[in-house]
Amino acid sequence: MNGFILASQSPRRKQLLAWADLQFDIIVSAADEDFPLDMEVQDVPVYIAKNKALAVQEKIKNELPVHKGKWIIAADTIVVLDNEIIGKPVDREDAIAILKKLSGKTHRVITGVYLMNDTDTRFFSETTLVHFHPLTLAQIAYYIDQYQPYDKAGAYGIQDWIGVIGIKGIEGDFYNVMGLPVSKLLSYLPTTIES
Repeated sequence: MNGFILASQSPRRKQLLAWADLQFDIIVSAADEDFPLDMEVQDVPVYIAKNKALAVQEKIKNELPVHKGKWIIAADTIVVLDNEIIGKPVDREDAIAILKKLSGKTHRVITGVYLMNDTDTRFFSETTLVHFHPLTLAQIAYYIDQYQPYDKAGAYGIQDWIGVIGIKGIEGDFYNVMGLPVSKLLSYLPTTIES
């Protein structure tokens, strides 16, 4: 399988696509991640992913014609608690506040995926419910200081220490919480491996 471009600098998305044995290039999108304030929460990640894909399409059309015709894979993941989108923490205090908010509660992780090439577009979203154990302030501080989760929506990575000690369970796709629902993604892509 080849002819794919990952429009992300996320090391987790890169790892997940590599695990799926996809051959791909990485072209980082500089797209704005803003969205209309009146947009329904579940539509936000697909909207942002689409903007990322369009930005990369423009880049390869004008600057990198060697990539013309390849499928662009763009994704965006949000954490939602009580219909409030929780983004990436801006600093240590914000990360502590976010994890205190998630402690002992269930939240949604929604990843929007937008796929496009020169002739086709496809998109979907995937939702996973994540149930947190109650977390102590000491656990939260330790995690933040040791793992620096400042590049992660919701201030945590499920594959980190916090996932081992803090997550009671999930309902849905584990890899979606890491940032990319790979099995669903593969069902939307043309591949050369038959089931």
